[in-house]
Amino acid sequence: MSSPGPSQAGSARLYLITAVRPDLAAFLEAAVRGGVDIVQIREKSLPDGALLAALEEARAVTRSLAVPLVVNDRPDLAVLCEADYVHVGQDDLPVRAARRFGVQVGLSTHTPREIEAADADYIGVGPVYATPTKEGRPAVGLDLVRYAATHARQPWFAIGGIDRTNVADVVAAGARRTAVVRAIGDAPDPEAAARELRSALDAG
Repeated sequence: MSSPGPSQAGSARLYLITAVRPDLAAFLEAAVRGGVDIVQIREKSLPDGALLAALEEARAVTRSLAVPLVVNDRPDLAVLCEADYVHVGQDDLPVRAARRFGVQVGLSTHTPREIEAADADYIGVGPVYATPTKEGRPAVGLDLVRYAATHARQPWFAIGGIDRTNVADVVAAGARRTAVVRAIGDAPDPEAAARELRSALDAG
């Protein structure tokens, strides 16, 4: 497996989460040109064979651009496509179990207690704002961002409803890294959208 080493998530600033899409390779290339430096494929609707093929396509693109690849929920497929990380939620496979696949692990956190207890290689903190990608989960607001800024023991990404209209507030609350879905995925110009978000992070 191609592993980026433990510092890779720590040096990343703008984390793109995307489903599989027909223009996946071109979309990823544009996003990375704009400043994305870590990519997660989160896809729950495809059968395993089709998903693995898409992950292998994403791996080829991210490897050529020297950007780490994360697979959501599935450490087995992360190993098969030689991804760098698997990302799990609080109700998914435990971090310790996921590590037995030989892959680094990211973990979603939603409370101060979960931040303190996290034993992953990086964590996501959120959802900062309400988002349809996490339907039914209430927004945690900027207070949890501020908490993570002073208490998180590993690299962390603020996530959830972050876009060009509010990223400056998230940065002001202490975030140095953000993860986004729709802010780039739904943009007519993914490269420009990524560049605007990255500029806000770099200015923080």
